[in-house]
Amino acid sequence: MKFKYAPILAITALIAGCAGNDKKAAESTTDTAMAADIKQHIAVLANDSMLGRKPFGPGETKTINYILNEFKKLGLEPGNNGSYYQEVPLVEITSTPADMHISGKETADLKPGVDFVAATRREVDTLNLKNSPLVFAGFGVVAPEYGWNDYKGLDVKGKTVLVLVNDPGFKAKEKLFKGDTMSYYGRWTYKYEEAARQGAAGVIIIHQTEPASYGWQVIQTSFMGAKLHLQQADKHMNRCKVEGWITEDAAKKLLAAAGITEDMRDYARKKDFKAVALNSTASVAITNKLKYAKSHNVIATLKGSTRRNEYILYSAHWDHLGTGKPDAKGDSIYNGAIDNASGVAAVLAVAKKFVSQKEKPQRSIVFLMVTAEEQGLLGSEYYGTHPVYPLNKTVANLNLDALSDFGETRNLSITGKGQNDLDDYVEADAKAHGWTVEGDGNPGSGGYYRSDHFNFAKVGVPALDMHTGNDAVNGGKELGEKRGNEYGDTKYHQPADNYYPEMNTNGMAQAADILYRIGLKLSNETTFPGWKPGSEFKAIREKSMK
Repeated sequence: MKFKYAPILAITALIAGCAGNDKKAAESTTDTAMAADIKQHIAVLANDSMLGRKPFGPGETKTINYILNEFKKLGLEPGNNGSYYQEVPLVEITSTPADMHISGKETADLKPGVDFVAATRREVDTLNLKNSPLVFAGFGVVAPEYGWNDYKGLDVKGKTVLVLVNDPGFKAKEKLFKGDTMSYYGRWTYKYEEAARQGAAGVIIIHQTEPASYGWQVIQTSFMGAKLHLQQADKHMNRCKVEGWITEDAAKKLLAAAGITEDMRDYARKKDFKAVALNSTASVAITNKLKYAKSHNVIATLKGSTRRNEYILYSAHWDHLGTGKPDAKGDSIYNGAIDNASGVAAVLAVAKKFVSQKEKPQRSIVFLMVTAEEQGLLGSEYYGTHPVYPLNKTVANLNLDALSDFGETRNLSITGKGQNDLDDYVEADAKAHGWTVEGDGNPGSGGYYRSDHFNFAKVGVPALDMHTGNDAVNGGKELGEKRGNEYGDTKYHQPADNYYPEMNTNGMAQAADILYRIGLKLSNETTFPGWKPGSEFKAIREKSMK
């Protein structure tokens, strides 16, 4: 669902006067030792012997053992009460829905994969949603800081809510929420969570290509088949019976039957909007196949010298897609050299640099390699809900994911720029080196919610997802955009994402070194960075710090 290389592909226009007009910006600042270390780690992690680093099985065992041994070589302490591992209990649910029968004002039999997709997180063999009244609940958002509540005065127990993708701000005529920049209230995961909090029996998101930032074919491929979830003590019975999507055409017919014929987004943006009963019911049966297993996060710590009970946390996901359909060259191993052997290698290089310093940082440094990112950010979600170190003592999360392989750049990209004070640390470091800092190229896609840093943000910890940009020191934007497009077209989530001896890891070292310097600065400060006004995570952090 995410394309983590996107900052390379579509970064907004550069700030005037940078790059070629600044001699300092063109000078190499590469830590060649870091670049060499990163390259060596990628060569191992993206080797065929790792079997694509998919959770469970021999690929996971080899990968986490390699990371553990590298932590030991550096002299880092086990990060989880004497262990380098944090077990992550997972359940694989393969949901198969039957036709969805709509009866009442509108009558139809919707076809799975064609008109709708549906699944359940409930760990049961079979499940029936029967004659559940359908309600149009606008955007399905409850956002007190924006004075917005689509569920106000609505009792949805036993009912199924239809909600719009993205949030009210997207392409709105007036300024709402963050405008075209998606807030977490626009993310599909939030829609499911809020509907469950409200007690709905089912939640179905109305797909629209522009506000979703992807077509219906992505829904068909990404929301059907086997899905991994974190195990829960209540077997996910706290979630809605059914979670799914419906095509815009099918939704329009349901809304029209209830008298909503105008643009559904404009209708839901009205200040006096109230949820609308659609005078129809939905019924669908789902059968499940369940499989239980455990994966592992890998965690190590460098204890601080004076404030060792405060923590700077670096993260990267070690997993990739394993083995699958062979490509045209017969390669069936998805090695994930960029995604995300590069991030793991960069964090290991940062760890080595911290260890090599004569003076220890005052705060403790935690290095966390998480599992099952490709399955829905599950390893970081588990840590966020089962933290080894107190979240209100965790100063910041610095995440590394899918770093470019075409060398240093004159610009940097922050996914979700404007969320928290860590942006200011990047800006200061960039200014000292003559670099510029950009935000999302496509802010409406919700990129900030699509990598592991998000699960730290979600529990209030200021989190940074920074990448090198697209203006290569050697080759300029022409090279950077060309290489980025090549990656997206031929390598992303493909067997071709391989290590190669000519790989240029200088840009990876650039990103790692920036985050090393930011982590060092944070570790020797006494203050805590916060969230900027308007961030949906600000209140969570402030509450936890009381």
